Amino acid sequence: MTIRYHFELRETIATILADNEEVIQAASMGMRTARSELERYLVRDPFFGTSYEPVQVPDHPIIARRMAQAAEKAGVGPMAAVAGAVAEHGVAAAQKSGASFCVIDNGGDIALITDRPVRIGIYAGESPLSGKYAFVIRPTDEIYGICTSSATVGHSFSFGTADSVTVFSSDPILADAVATAVCNVLTISDKSCLDELDTEIDGVYAIFNDTSIIWGEVPPLVRAEKRDDLITTGGLGFFTRES
Repeated sequence: MTIRYHFELRETIATILADNEEVIQAASMGMRTARSELERYLVRDPFFGTSYEPVQVPDHPIIARRMAQAAEKAGVGPMAAVAGAVAEHGVAAAQKSGASFCVIDNGGDIALITDRPVRIGIYAGESPLSGKYAFVIRPTDEIYGICTSSATVGHSFSFGTADSVTVFSSDPILADAVATAVCNVLTISDKSCLDELDTEIDGVYAIFNDTSIIWGEVPPLVRAEKRDDLITTGGLGFFTRES
């Protein structure tokens, strides 16, 4: 039986989906460790936590370095990638423990490994498209990222107007940073920012009220029944196990 576990640690509010308690514990410890490493680094370099521009991180820890690298590629501040980074570290810890199935939704930024199809629902606030469709993610033994940013939902700062921008990539940290970057500038009339995306980005799906924009390769879309109980607090995504 699949277990759905609510995880909270200061600003991190996440949902973990796994098959047993051992995987839940491993994923939770992975996220705790990631946050601890990052918080220690922020004491040394508080500018890392406030900059809206890329910053240089010449050394340690690996979570800060990877966030900075993703931010450099996306042209945003490194904290734009924090949720994806914490989620990825949780899934990596679960995978190291022997898990073949673990989904972590960290406020709409999702990292996963899965041995079965899963549906990732689209939650985009007041948009009429919100909750009506879901992406079918195929089984993968490599960590995969589905990260969403919004200018109208949640507490994260955005310069844009999109109800949701969802980015797909094998690098969840980069997906998180790029989702923020694209959401800041993408409009229905100006999609030029999509032509400059990093080659590691597979696809983008954006919603503006009742209009959607698709770029690159995104997973298949199917109709879905909205389940508010599956939406992580403050999040933009929700997921269900495919039957």
